[in-house]
Amino acid sequence: MQANQLEKIRKGKGFIAALDQSGGSTPKALAGYGVSEDAYSNEEEMFDLVHEMRTRIITSPAFDSTHILGAILFEQTMDREIEGQYTADYLAEKKGIVPFLKVDKGLADASNGVQLMKPIHDLDETLRRANERHIFGTKMRSVIKEANPEGIKTVVDQQFEIGKQIIEAGLVPIIEPEVDIHSNDKEKSEQILKDEILGHLNNLDDKDNVMLKLSIPTVANTYKELIDHPRVVRVVALSGGYSRDEANEKLKENDGLIASFSRALSADLNVNQTDEEFNAALRDAVESIYDASVNKK
Repeated sequence: MQANQLEKIRKGKGFIAALDQSGGSTPKALAGYGVSEDAYSNEEEMFDLVHEMRTRIITSPAFDSTHILGAILFEQTMDREIEGQYTADYLAEKKGIVPFLKVDKGLADASNGVQLMKPIHDLDETLRRANERHIFGTKMRSVIKEANPEGIKTVVDQQFEIGKQIIEAGLVPIIEPEVDIHSNDKEKSEQILKDEILGHLNNLDDKDNVMLKLSIPTVANTYKELIDHPRVVRVVALSGGYSRDEANEKLKENDGLIASFSRALSADLNVNQTDEEFNAALRDAVESIYDASVNKK
């Protein structure tokens, strides 16, 4: 199964859906879906509601392997079921979509113009359970706010250190050093970031594979060298706060770069929509993101 999934991610046409809002971002995700905070009284009820939202997305006929290569899940979603199957099994077996898992625990406070990941003390146990749940790969996010070479080096060092632990567990890590789209020196940050990532890629063993999830670069095709690197399975782009239309237009300018959008995917979905309305809105989003991922300018 994993060899087939690797081939699908490496060469398939489509994009990666990000359904991994967690912890502090869950209320915002629910609010965007039309579920206000007075609809739940505790964390358990909140996660029940967000699983209902994700189940509605995943089971929609618009959420299909013709357009979508993979989906990134939150740990709670991995441990829950959809139509009697664990979510990853449902995605792989019923939908033909490759399951990934978000493994980071959020961001540390800003220092040297960046936010590192908080320590992931239970990573070994999480990776064991991910294998048990038939997860293909993982995702972990850091943020770069300034073109600080020392800070950016620290971010990339941390990402690859943890990435190697994930590779040793038999999974493919998505390394995500996001550059803040509002940064005053975004373009400079992206050049420093590219050079740091290249250094680590060139030091990987021939059997090691990673994916990269990056902000859409200011200068088109900045990351082409990363996309073409033999140790990189795929480079995907986050929407980063751009609207879907803006993110799609920027994405089209970058050869080989495909989407891994979250808010831009679900922005038009609402709990009060009929199934027909919901599926049509999701279909519009899926098709536009797919088009931006496969049809370049």
